[in-house]
Amino acid sequence: MIFLRFTTAPRPMTDPRRSHPHLSTDPGLLRGHHAADPGPLLAPMLEWHDRVRDAVVAATERQAVDTLAAVDRDDEGDTIYAIDVISEAVIERLADVLGREQSFVLVAEGLPGGQRCVPDTIDEDAATWRIIVDPIDGTRGLMYQKRSAWILTGVAPNRGPATSLRDIVLAVQTEIPLAKQHLADQLWAVRGGGVEAQRFNRLTGERVPLRLRPSNASGIAHGFSTVARFFPGARDVLGALDEAIVSGALGGHPSGKAQCFEDQYASTGGQLYELLAGHDRFIADLRPLTSAALEERGLPRPLACHPYDICCALIAEEGGVIVTDPSGRPLDAPLTVNADVAWVGYANAKIRAAIEPLLQRELRARGWIAAAEPA
Repeated sequence: MIFLRFTTAPRPMTDPRRSHPHLSTDPGLLRGHHAADPGPLLAPMLEWHDRVRDAVVAATERQAVDTLAAVDRDDEGDTIYAIDVISEAVIERLADVLGREQSFVLVAEGLPGGQRCVPDTIDEDAATWRIIVDPIDGTRGLMYQKRSAWILTGVAPNRGPATSLRDIVLAVQTEIPLAKQHLADQLWAVRGGGVEAQRFNRLTGERVPLRLRPSNASGIAHGFSTVARFFPGARDVLGALDEAIVSGALGGHPSGKAQCFEDQYASTGGQLYELLAGHDRFIADLRPLTSAALEERGLPRPLACHPYDICCALIAEEGGVIVTDPSGRPLDAPLTVNADVAWVGYANAKIRAAIEPLLQRELRARGWIAAAEPA
């Protein structure tokens, strides 16, 4: 997971690596900050992602699962596995190269104190950008060759420690495929400019445009709907919440039939992709809200989503996905490596209208969000 700060501005065409015309960013979207243009960062970011993807895939092709799954170290935010170290090394080299032309703050797990300035001669307050990167989101699934992982990057004008998810104006996410998989998707978005995507064939090097659309269904019946419960500790609590929402939405369980399904994809970037691609209809990751229940059981706070995991929410939102906090407000969190983030994603407004009241009723009944204020 890595966090940077940069400067500049263009707009992607067919392949932003070769040509990047001007990207117009509405100054009003920058929350009062100077209207720096993120365009010139896009092509270097895409190249970063390509290198990380290629290095990690090469490692999975030549190294045994047990080697990749070995624990390298435990950082404050998460466990770092051997496979993570491969991507960290690539990111470090690229950050050093970018530092010759750009100024930014790199904030990431694995860095002393969680961040450093690039170049190291610049003061943090003088940096133009804050950029948050997760080199591998979905490490556990990838290192066991079960499922794709994702490289995630979010770029925000530097507002100091107050910089948050809502400040992100450019986001890029790239699929790290399984060794047996030859196609991998890459998506990016500039705030206010929609989503662009390509599908990369790693055997031929060909890139083709990709159009992704969220589901237009009006409910969750016969679709994928998930309350995340990846890890032990509060699976029963989250499962009970899930059952209550599904029962309320579907009104019963016909004998011998499944009315909806779930997908415990242990990658926040991957979950957002599934919403954007029309594969999933509703996802809620509420792990931070289970802290009190875990404490009652004598268990530590849960491993939860962090800002680097969800720094590409902008891409999903630009594609039409609705992303909120558990109370229904626009999702926001400081760009740090250790903040816990609870979030909810809806494929469209109709699904939100059907599910959000049920979700919030259950959250209030458990004391996980504040009681509704009287009308």
